[in-house]
Amino acid sequence: MGKGKPHLEFMPLDMEEGWEVPPGYPEGMEQKVLTTDLDEEGKTGSRSRFLRIKPGVYTTAPFVHEHWEEVHLFEGDMIVGNDENGEGGEHFHAPTYACRPPGVFHGPFKSEGGCVMFELHYFYEPDT
Repeated sequence: MGKGKPHLEFMPLDMEEGWEVPPGYPEGMEQKVLTTDLDEEGKTGSRSRFLRIKPGVYTTAPFVHEHWEEVHLFEGDMIVGNDENGEGGEHFHAPTYACRPPGVFHGPFKSEGGCVMFELHYFYEPDT
């Protein structure tokens, strides 16, 4: 199991500072990790983060990962399934939600006007 996330009570969030480009993402896609004990190698734990895509930014290949992912697009627009030139795909506007199990290819992604998403990433093995 993950080491556990800290107990945090309500606190103000600075939505201007503390953003970083995640490894493997293009400039203009930034995350702000709220709390995490996600261990992708050990396949344990979870992460809560915001992910934002600045206007006009896009990825060129689908993503796939070994953890569950829940995504709430709560601000802006997002295009899913664009090509390597940022063309085409299906357009979504906030509020929109997705829940993806491990191993599912998703994307590429683009935002015309910019967007902010809240994401939960976690490893989960149901009782058998």
